[in-house]
Amino acid sequence: MESIKTRLTNQLRSRGVKNSAGMAVALLEKRGQMKKGKLTAEGKKREALGRDGRANDRAAKYNGGSATDYKYNPKTNRSVKKK
Repeated sequence: MESIKTRLTNQLRSRGVKNSAGMAVALLEKRGQMKKGKLTAEGKKREALGRDGRANDRAAKYNGGSATDYKYNPKTNRSVKKK
């Protein structure tokens, strides 16, 4: 499984962000998922979810419902509500 830091770094790099690795660390530290270059308990929990779990969790947070109510699309990195 790809680490949360590596995944975020690659996403930022694909959007043309300079110093994407440093920006990824800064974002993870701001979110409380990393401290002094190491994942916190919250960061480990998010990393364990995997990319589909994080996408489902985001969708549930913003649209309501449970993360299990959503289906992940790896092409768009988004989740949509199951029918």
